[in-house]
Order: sequence, then C-alpha cells, then structure tokens
Amino acid sequence: MDQQISDGELDIMKIIWANEGPALFAHIMDSLAAKGKTWQKNTVIMLLSRLKDKGYLKAKKIGRRNEYIPLVSETEYQTFQTKKLLDKVYEGNVKGLVSNLIQSDLLTGEEYRELKKLLDGGR
Repeated sequence: MDQQISDGELDIMKIIWANEGPALFAHIMDSLAAKGKTWQKNTVIMLLSRLKDKGYLKAKKIGRRNEYIPLVSETEYQTFQTKKLLDKVYEGNVKGLVSNLIQSDLLTGEEYRELKKLLDGGR
C-alpha cells in the first residue's frame, strides 16, 4: 500500500468502505452522483482499474457485473497516511503534530476532551 491514490480514487474508496462489503459498479456510480460528482462511466472504470493495479481493490465477476472488494481497510489507509504526514511534515514527532492541532484551534472542544481522555487513559 505504499502507492499514493488520487482524490478521485479516494472518493471511490470511501464509497466502497462505507458499503461495508463488496460494492457493485452501479452503487458506486449512484453514490458518486448523490455527492454531486457526475463522472463519466469510463472515468470511474479507469479509477477502479488504477485502484486494482495499486492493490487497494480486487474485482470479482458475478455474471456480467463486477463486485469491488477493498483489500485495504479505511483504518489501514488512515494509519498509513497519518504516518506519512507525521514523517514528512513533523519528522516523526507526534508531540509536534498534536501540539499543532491544539494550538491552531483545529480541534473542537469535544474533540479536545476526547483526545485528552485517550491520552489520560494510555494504551
């Protein structure tokens, strides 16, 4: 999973992750349309193909339809991206990241309390 995915590919992965199971092409197209993304069928097919090539998805043929199955969970992807950000921007310094979140008012009061509870509770 060391390959980056584009914003469009991520939009598709979010739909598949939210489906909590295999997603049919029609469902992906309908979900994109519901989000105001009126992409051409060929564009979506190309993005799905790229995601398969990068190891994020597999396709299973069922009759004339394809089911798309995630090979990477949303949590795995988030962890991978967080580590990349941490290494690239903060040189691996978790304290720097958390300090920035708190000091720049990027956290709501509720998010701050939840984070504090997690930190106070340890692992």
